[in-house]
Amino acid sequence: MIMIDLHTHTTYSDGTGSVPENIAAAEQKGLRLLGISDHIHYLTPKSLNRYVREIRQWSESAELVVLAGVEANIMHGGVDITTDIAKKLDYVIASVHLWVETPEEHVELVKLALQDENVDIIGHFGASFPYTGYPSEEGLREILELAEANGKAFEISSRYKVPELDFIRACIKRGIKLTFASDAHWPRSVGNVSWSEKVFRKAGGTKEDLFFGELL
Repeated sequence: MIMIDLHTHTTYSDGTGSVPENIAAAEQKGLRLLGISDHIHYLTPKSLNRYVREIRQWSESAELVVLAGVEANIMHGGVDITTDIAKKLDYVIASVHLWVETPEEHVELVKLALQDENVDIIGHFGASFPYTGYPSEEGLREILELAEANGKAFEISSRYKVPELDFIRACIKRGIKLTFASDAHWPRSVGNVSWSEKVFRKAGGTKEDLFFGELL
């Protein structure tokens, strides 16, 4: 098993567990790599520094690799992340949390994030498609081409069960990195990435196809 979870939340945003509680849950489940990725809009400059410092301190005694990240928001004007913030972190997830009316609108938002140098991973891509409809093949191809050109990764979300298998296969074929995500908001959910690993394996993925795979 490849035990990695780069999308978890704590009491620094809308999670219920502390940083050490999430780490303890990850250790109990045998994870090898854990990312704490609280919502950026909950963090002030002061609390961001405290957040990163606490993750770094607890990582020193952890039985696995623990990284500091955030989940930023893709807005119509771009992603709410700055270079100064990104420099303090190990990685940045960018996700669409806006309600969109069409799949084309979702695609255009994601394209903004794929061109943002501060973004590393696109979060839960496709979570809104069951409600808005699915993008055209051309739209998906544009997304893949931008991700490949700009070195961006996609998370495979066990919470939302996205992206689809064919999209994951296309990522692997193009050399676009992937990662696993529980999107845990409770310590007990940290490491719940079995769906992510299952579909990743089905798509033919190996450790070399994973974002931060060199840390495993």
